[in-house]
Amino acid sequence: MRKFIWTTLLILLLASSVLFWKTATSLAPPPDTLSVADSSVRKVQVLDRHATPLTITYQNDWNIHDYVPLHEIPEILQQIFILAEDKRFYEHNGPDWRARWHAMFQNIMALRVVRGASTMSEQTVRILHPRPRTFWSRWLEGFEATRLEERFSKADILEFYLNQVPYVSQRRGVMQAARHYFDRDLDTLNLKEMMALAVLVRAPSRLDLRKGTTEIEAPITRLADRLLELALITSADYQNLLTTPLQLHNSQIPVAAPHFVNYIYTSHFAQHLQSLGRLHTTLDASIQRAVQEILNQRVQDLRSKKVNNGAVLVVDHETNEVLAWVNAGSLSPEAPGSQIDAVTTPRQPGSTLKPFLYAQALEKGWTAATLISDAPLAAAVGTGLHSFRNYSRHHYGPLRLRDALGNSLNIPAIRTIQFVGTDRFLARLRKLGLASLTAHPDYYGEGLALGNGGVTLLELVQAYATLANKGTFRPLKVLRNPPPFHSAPVFSPEISSVIADILSDPDARRLEFGRGALLRFPIQTAVKTGTSTDYRDAWAVGFNHRYTVGVWLGNLDQQAMSNVSGSSGPALVLRAVFAELNRYEETRPLYLSPQLVKLKICRSTGQRATADCPSRIEWFVPGTEPPLEGLKAPPVVAADSIDRPLRLSQPSPGLQLAMDPRIPDEHEAFKLMLSDTPLKVNSIEWLIDGEVIGTTSANKRQFLWPVKRGTHIAQARVWAVDSDKPLLTPKVRFVVK
Repeated sequence: MRKFIWTTLLILLLASSVLFWKTATSLAPPPDTLSVADSSVRKVQVLDRHATPLTITYQNDWNIHDYVPLHEIPEILQQIFILAEDKRFYEHNGPDWRARWHAMFQNIMALRVVRGASTMSEQTVRILHPRPRTFWSRWLEGFEATRLEERFSKADILEFYLNQVPYVSQRRGVMQAARHYFDRDLDTLNLKEMMALAVLVRAPSRLDLRKGTTEIEAPITRLADRLLELALITSADYQNLLTTPLQLHNSQIPVAAPHFVNYIYTSHFAQHLQSLGRLHTTLDASIQRAVQEILNQRVQDLRSKKVNNGAVLVVDHETNEVLAWVNAGSLSPEAPGSQIDAVTTPRQPGSTLKPFLYAQALEKGWTAATLISDAPLAAAVGTGLHSFRNYSRHHYGPLRLRDALGNSLNIPAIRTIQFVGTDRFLARLRKLGLASLTAHPDYYGEGLALGNGGVTLLELVQAYATLANKGTFRPLKVLRNPPPFHSAPVFSPEISSVIADILSDPDARRLEFGRGALLRFPIQTAVKTGTSTDYRDAWAVGFNHRYTVGVWLGNLDQQAMSNVSGSSGPALVLRAVFAELNRYEETRPLYLSPQLVKLKICRSTGQRATADCPSRIEWFVPGTEPPLEGLKAPPVVAADSIDRPLRLSQPSPGLQLAMDPRIPDEHEAFKLMLSDTPLKVNSIEWLIDGEVIGTTSANKRQFLWPVKRGTHIAQARVWAVDSDKPLLTPKVRFVVK
């Protein structure tokens, strides 16, 4: 008998030793901190400038995006959780042994597990160190809970628990659960909704409210009985709980900016911030929402005009921060082209590049008063001939640069790019950030002045923000704390001021656009519209003292719109967006460089005003103002007189003409044209195949030649004033078929 007792004691001692050793080696150490701020991030959350979420993600191991400090969690919600999950939370030191023994007795009597009796400290341990739900796990959790409470306060544990307790659909914590089921924050929940959150943690999947709210009513009622018994709620609250149904709502992000978010996720400069868990961007959710409504409504109004897509970009050019990045239909996945970001998709910009071209002309000595010829103009394209025309198909003759730009005339723009040079213009556009223009200058040719190369709305707005920033280029910012960048001067403040003044001058655009109110904003605003070939793109870009805004309308499948131009389509959006931006702003005029010289000039000549001519105020870069003695009209600037020798502008070398079978041959004629020249001319003789076919006076520099089939050589013999010898233009070979 004594031997049996000693054997039993030895076995018990060995078993205890093994249990002690196994327990000691299996216990997980308590964490150094309960903060999850420095935990690894699988997917970053994107926020607007005021910390409004632009994305919601549940792919991370911890709830790091919807973490609520304990003092911001309603006290009644804390009390409900303590009563439901661990009523002696503030009394025990980790495990609640009283509750454990009581639960064991209940489970034995029921012959099944009907109660777990885990305290919130033990549940916190289970969240920190997930294990299979076994008796051994429960044994370890008791000791680990004791260690946890030795290291952290009750408040720390409760805060962690309420923020990390798991629910369905990868939600963690009461805030995520409240938004998942009720789409509300914690302080807006009613009493029954708070109780539902507390009950759900017992069996998140079985009691999931999305499967139905009937099964959870009974445990909520039992919890309500205990709350009433402890006087934590009133009788009126209790009756209301019994009669008020749970109303579920789908969770939605406050504002939709999917294309902006995708740009953030795919941009190289965002990668080094991924570990922070959150990216604070420059976007303003309230402006984004307002602009989205404006654009969606405009696209809807223009559906009958075959407009399906649009985009708006809003920038605060004082800080160069993007405030709104909007695509029409981005809220509706079914909308045509909604998955394509029109802000970053290259499109032909039409006339919106002209301000930068004229700015370069000002650098080379032109002024806003320089006269440019708006006369018919044709240029060789391969073996053919392309005739340039203005949008209205009207020609205005000699015009000041101010009027040429303000009315967005095409022919003066072609003459200007011939003066500036296509290669130099392209190089300047690239300095402005128009990186989509990657081809050789010869690929674009002089048509670059009319916007024949594709650029993005993002690039275009960035370029206009450079004008608004006194000519200094600064990259647009989408993050509140971006990597360092370098600014670079592109235009002088004086030239930028003159261009901005022209674009904000209603009088300068009166010929083509009239004096209507659509482009005449209440606050001084520089505005430029553009329309690409066949109405495939319509643009409106503008800036005031603080904001730069760009609008594009069109179709991302390249279909043409029905006669929607920049001034008829996106201009209204631009006006509405600026009205929204200026609503609560203290406005002021555009920047005007104090270095500019202010003079009165004659409208017709661009020279200093005299008593016998209609006049207006004009601004000049110092040193470019008209001389005091220059009272006569200066020569009209024409493309062919700009650093070019005397020549025939029509026909062009290698031109191939075809006889029209619908017209009798004897009635068909082709116009021979001489390039503009500063020479004082007496007469012009026109030659075909070496024979003079006609003579014209000095003021008529073209001649209609009755066409004949065959290969021909054209020349012009120019007799200048005070010269005994004529000037002969180079021979031009062409074919008539």
